[in-house]
Amino acid sequence: MHKIKISDVTLRESETNFSFKEKIEIVKGLDKLNVNIIETPLINNTKSDILFLHTIAPLLNNSKISCTVQLDEESIEQTANALKDAAGKRLHLMIPTSSVQMEYICHKKPNAVLELTERLVKKCVSLCDDVEFSAIDATRSEKDFLYSVITVAIKSGAKNITVCDNAGEMMPDEFKYFIKDLYDNIPELKNVNLGIECSDQLHMAAACMISSVDAGVTTLKTTINGEVLPALDAFSKILRARGDSIGIYSDINYNDLETTTEKLLFSTNSAAKGSSLFKNRIFTDEAADITLNKDDDIKTVAAVVKKLGYDLSDEDISNVYEAFSKVAVKKNINARELDTIIASSALQVAPTYKIKSFLINSGNIITASAHIVLEKNGEEKQAVCIGDGPIDAAFITIEKIVDRHFELDDFQIQSVTEGREAVGSALVKLRAHGKLYSGKGISTDIIGASINAYINAINKIFFEEM
Repeated sequence: MHKIKISDVTLRESETNFSFKEKIEIVKGLDKLNVNIIETPLINNTKSDILFLHTIAPLLNNSKISCTVQLDEESIEQTANALKDAAGKRLHLMIPTSSVQMEYICHKKPNAVLELTERLVKKCVSLCDDVEFSAIDATRSEKDFLYSVITVAIKSGAKNITVCDNAGEMMPDEFKYFIKDLYDNIPELKNVNLGIECSDQLHMAAACMISSVDAGVTTLKTTINGEVLPALDAFSKILRARGDSIGIYSDINYNDLETTTEKLLFSTNSAAKGSSLFKNRIFTDEAADITLNKDDDIKTVAAVVKKLGYDLSDEDISNVYEAFSKVAVKKNINARELDTIIASSALQVAPTYKIKSFLINSGNIITASAHIVLEKNGEEKQAVCIGDGPIDAAFITIEKIVDRHFELDDFQIQSVTEGREAVGSALVKLRAHGKLYSGKGISTDIIGASINAYINAINKIFFEEM
């Protein structure tokens, strides 16, 4: 039996601007699942990034922190200092090794990259016992150069080597032979831990990872949401189902796998943020710092509603304020909560479209698809579409049925209750004719909640167009 380590790169690779609280929840959840290594991004926003590392250091009981370093010695010292209180820590140096990437990222020739690798790995080793060197775009690198740079990294003190298939174009057998070729040509590899990072471009990454273990790989990289790399829960389920028969096992806590990853997806809106609908959107909230309370009058609430981007009638403002007042007696209301109140109380209309049924197919080895049936004036309309994730597929399918494209202004998912049967709440904000329309959906199925919210929002649009 081969024991493998799981290294999760959700925080390191995600383009989403997670809040401080969301990042803490991700770390705590991954630690609960016994993920071996939790990778964090470069220290850019110095104070907040260092505070984050200081905060998570005492929280971890099962996982090691691996922090990516900038390609300069001063940054390496700063990162090492930020990790000084962590019981388990690693410095992670990532350097491109393909010709194109070396020119584009490092602006250096191969010999200069070799010198840089040696110098920076030695610097990391002088400050931390555990150092990882990752060869970016390794599968498209010149083989002789790749052998050389990995050898230099090992001789300079790196105990962990990772080769990255950024293109994600290799088949499982090809990747297996790629790993075997590295062992055949780099004798020093047998003295270190070899890991792989596979892009899931062709939805073959999980299969490549499994095949690589047989060739000698010991560390595999995943993410919570499967945005770029294989999803942690999906890959862990493969190990749970077939691990014994293929001779592979890990430390993952399978008992908490489903509920913990589901909770993390809720708390970080991962299902939405991984969608192609949001690839060019920065998740910001102009009114994020606003808090309202029971003493605020209708004019104040109306001003905040307008700042959020809504153009509501006096009647809708009155309905929003009435609903707001009932909640504000018990607690203060922030901007996101006011969004939900608006979706629930403003422009409540008779539905133009009703949901009859939906079927979603999704997984780490297939392209997500949606089959949705809607009813309009007693007539059923249906469509099947694929998308970048289940929610993207569902929204595209709805747009095909109604024969309209809508500008998705915002999408939020959060859990209302906890546990295996957790209830999820989805909020969709669409923009049409310069106005903002919001819809809300609630279900134990986050996809169902999202579809209901989307239909709720478009029904408001169609009602006003009548």
